[in-house]
Amino acid sequence: MDLELKGLRVLVTAGANGIGRAIAQRFVGEGAKVHTCDVDEIALSDLAASDPAITSTRCDVSDRGAVQRLFAEAVAKLGGLDVLVNNAGVAGPTAKVEEMNPEDWDRCLEICLTGQFNCVRLAVPHLRESKNASIVNISSAAGRLGFAMRTPYAAAKWGVIGFTKSLSIELGPDNIRVNAILPGLVAGDRQRRVLEAKAQQRGISYAEMERTAFSYTSIKDYVTPEQIADQILFMCSPRGKTISGQAISVCGDTQMLG
Repeated sequence: MDLELKGLRVLVTAGANGIGRAIAQRFVGEGAKVHTCDVDEIALSDLAASDPAITSTRCDVSDRGAVQRLFAEAVAKLGGLDVLVNNAGVAGPTAKVEEMNPEDWDRCLEICLTGQFNCVRLAVPHLRESKNASIVNISSAAGRLGFAMRTPYAAAKWGVIGFTKSLSIELGPDNIRVNAILPGLVAGDRQRRVLEAKAQQRGISYAEMERTAFSYTSIKDYVTPEQIADQILFMCSPRGKTISGQAISVCGDTQMLG
């Protein structure tokens, strides 16, 4: 299937690792032009070596000055902007709310929620000039389900859903579609660290924590970053031109987060 993505100008935040890297690589594979950012300089160097077609900028999305520089570089490299994928995020702390360091709460929301605002506000003027404009905000299964001992992460990801829906209404008259993706248990180091922290908090083994997590899903397998990327590519293609305001789960039918 030709998704008609050749020449599409795409910015993916946190694109040097994991989900973001898979998204960037999938877009390039379909002929799109991609710029990304990350805070991990080693990962950015590795990406430049493996995928020289993907240009990049070092950027922390919670830093508005850095985001300004990111957009200046991205638009210059791409020649405009058609798609923003707000992928940057952190797992945040695993702790009971009364034992949580308030600075850890603040940092999680600054990156996972305010970071998306920082990027969208600069993207919109460029997206208005596009004939196929999309914003995709990465939320989480934690954006529709409660998540004990992960309250800042869940709060931020629920916030992403409200941000997405409100933007879809606000930007609809400009033909900018806005959607959210809600991944479930995603294969990779980040998910492993989350399960390890939960296991330690509960005093159980990693294997037992993993079994518990999958007991709440219909499909007993990890979501891959590539599956998430494939969903995003379709939504950002001309075939997805009337998909907007949606919170689309890619989660193996997760009913609960343990």
